[in-house]
Amino acid sequence: MSGFLNIDKPPDMTSFDVVRVVRRAAGIRRVGHAGTLDRPATGVLPVALGPSTRLIEALMDARKRYRARITLGVETDTYDAAGEVQA
Repeated sequence: MSGFLNIDKPPDMTSFDVVRVVRRAAGIRRVGHAGTLDRPATGVLPVALGPSTRLIEALMDARKRYRARITLGVETDTYDAAGEVQA
């Protein structure tokens, strides 16, 4: 098996957790991810299967675009989205 999967990584999973799930589901050992999303982050995580893992470096060097959504005027006790709103 070879190719790429674009996985919509849910929050509270590491990028390696996603790789582990794909390994089990695909039944193959050679699986890798292009880039790392922090545990609380969501978004597209490119996952390479089999011989395609050799292309990860080229993918990492390619141009990327990022999209973010922010809320202004809200403060939390942890200064991130996981905290309790203070103001």
